[in-house]
Amino acid sequence: MSDLIAAIATGSVRSAIGIIRLSGEGAIDCADRVFHARSGQKMSDAPSGRLVYGEIRDNSGALLDTALCTVSRAPRSYTGEDTAELQCHGSPTALGAILTELFRAGARQALPGEFTKRAFLNGKLDLTQAEAVIDLIDADTAQAAKNAAGQLGGAVTRRTDAVYTELLDMVAHFHAVVDWPDEDIEDFQLENYLSTLEKSEDALSALLDTFDRGRILRDGVRTAIVGRPNVGKSSLLNALLGFDRAIVADLPGTTRDTVEETCVLGGIKLRLIDTAGIRGTSDAVEKLGVERSLSAMGSARLILAVLDSSEALSAVDADIIKKAAATAPTVIVLNKSDLPQRLSPSSLPAGIPWAAVCAKTGEGLSELSRRASALLPSVPDAPAGEILTNARQAGEVSSALDSLRAARSALSDGMTPDAVLTEIEAALTSLGRLTGKALASDVTDRIFQRFCVGK
Repeated sequence: MSDLIAAIATGSVRSAIGIIRLSGEGAIDCADRVFHARSGQKMSDAPSGRLVYGEIRDNSGALLDTALCTVSRAPRSYTGEDTAELQCHGSPTALGAILTELFRAGARQALPGEFTKRAFLNGKLDLTQAEAVIDLIDADTAQAAKNAAGQLGGAVTRRTDAVYTELLDMVAHFHAVVDWPDEDIEDFQLENYLSTLEKSEDALSALLDTFDRGRILRDGVRTAIVGRPNVGKSSLLNALLGFDRAIVADLPGTTRDTVEETCVLGGIKLRLIDTAGIRGTSDAVEKLGVERSLSAMGSARLILAVLDSSEALSAVDADIIKKAAATAPTVIVLNKSDLPQRLSPSSLPAGIPWAAVCAKTGEGLSELSRRASALLPSVPDAPAGEILTNARQAGEVSSALDSLRAARSALSDGMTPDAVLTEIEAALTSLGRLTGKALASDVTDRIFQRFCVGK
């Protein structure tokens, strides 16, 4: 997999700087065909890591751009191959023309994630680190970015490798005794490894317990904003977003369909769903909107039940709160706090948190943030990167944990060592798939397909 690839690494939007990457056999010679240093030096003669100023010209000699070029030689590069990087001006048109010249010079278009895939295949990154690259790119919150950066630095691998090594030592000891009975090897006593199994099980269990919170870090919390018509649901959506996304009018029933947007509230990513007002209606279109509102409520992990605090609690309000609280963690939002108040918090159901806000001014949103955050899964303080955010990784950890539990159960039941070791070897296989020590090629391809081109 060392054929020459090239791609624009900075996307297709206009920007101050645009970067084109090359990797593979002949990458530096290919750069020399289009890049001409002002000093006259060839990039093939330039030291690795030094930025060189020059011009990029097409095969007729016409100037395409002035740029900086740097090269890295195998194996000391991101991909583990010879690489070159052209730092150009960020015109998509100019970058496209330069890329065309590189294709003419022998490169081909890189596939999505192909640079990082090569880094993985060449042993520069393990699989958890490779997956962290796209998580870092996609991070919407500071905490998500910090955790992804920690995973890119190998935090998950370090945590699971300790377990892997101890289990591997146990298996190796057993097979050494079986295969070389005449050698002076300490007798294998499975009972001596009970504490190792317990410690390994505890370590994987603690790591798996972080996944619920990690999924929130990465994907956000599906949050339904529900309530009667005209209580200020769309105004609350706009206030949380910081811009007017939904139409707001005094006329009840303005929102007839769900409106979805993403915001960060108190450092937590919320996937907000503004819904149609819930009420009995004979209007066929509005009735469909109400059905979608109830459906959105049913799939939410957090519900903001909005009430108009300038009006007394109605039977419809009470029914909405009851349905919401029975479906998912719920915060009651007492909107319109700037108006004379007729709804007393004492009339609300006990045990459901509430926050008074004014969607028009944004007053009370910080309190709403605190109330909502308290309802979401939390994890003990952990070093950056030690929170699982990836369903594939969580699945492998869960599989390894199941195998260890089965091994400990077999040990407690007095089963033979080979039966116990079978489960331990299954745990090792799962942990190997976690980091990529043992992974089918089709699974590898599927993982990197979600990457962007140029990474």
